[in-house]
Amino acid sequence: MANHATGAPARTGSLDRTIERLREQLAGLTPFFAPMARPSDSSLEDFDARTEQVISSAFGLATEMLEAYEYAEAGDAAGLVNFPDEAPEGGDGARDAERERLNQRKRVLESCIAELEARRAGLAKKHRIGRADLIGPQVAEYMTPDVTTVQTSATLRDAGRLMQDRKVGSLLVTDDRNYVGLITDTDLARHVVATGMDPLTPVKQCMRTPLPAIACNRPILEAVRAMKDQGTRHLAVTEGTDVIGIISVSNILRYYSGVL
Repeated sequence: MANHATGAPARTGSLDRTIERLREQLAGLTPFFAPMARPSDSSLEDFDARTEQVISSAFGLATEMLEAYEYAEAGDAAGLVNFPDEAPEGGDGARDAERERLNQRKRVLESCIAELEARRAGLAKKHRIGRADLIGPQVAEYMTPDVTTVQTSATLRDAGRLMQDRKVGSLLVTDDRNYVGLITDTDLARHVVATGMDPLTPVKQCMRTPLPAIACNRPILEAVRAMKDQGTRHLAVTEGTDVIGIISVSNILRYYSGVL
């Protein structure tokens, strides 16, 4: 007799299968990064066709994820998904461009997996019975424990130089007593570069406040959802009333890199 039961277990099972298919595509992208033994261009076209089919099956044809992947094939996916852009390393010319297109494909797939993982976590949270927390890695396992701070009175130029010196993408803003906000490299790009704001403007005028934060014992998937909901790629990590670290999109991608 056919089973007509519906609800969270069935939907979660469907998400499991879709996530697994996306992970397979992500793993299948790896050989294309090897310049000496990479598959042919026609193989890449076949790979793209399969990937677009999986994404459209998961999100629908009118989804930004599919649009982002199509743009990635041309190397123009920057900003279409909620993950950072990274400049290509080494090489030159056509090889740089080709590798960046592959990197953009990779980031779109990682974004798809993160989105579906968050949906699955939401279903689990909604339907679990008698369970206090979601199962999975905790934020504390993947955060960066080193916190770099900047004063509210510091300038945007000071903040940019500090990020460059410390090789970090965000700074916690302090008024000497408390952490009162967060400023990121994206904020600097939007305020200083994009709008021509005076680089001597105080940090406090451009910081994110209240401080976007997440408790250290929360599941990493909850951090993914918090970043998406709050439009940020960095969260302060707290233990009680203390800030003990920072978790960023780069940290979260370390978790998903295990599928490669």
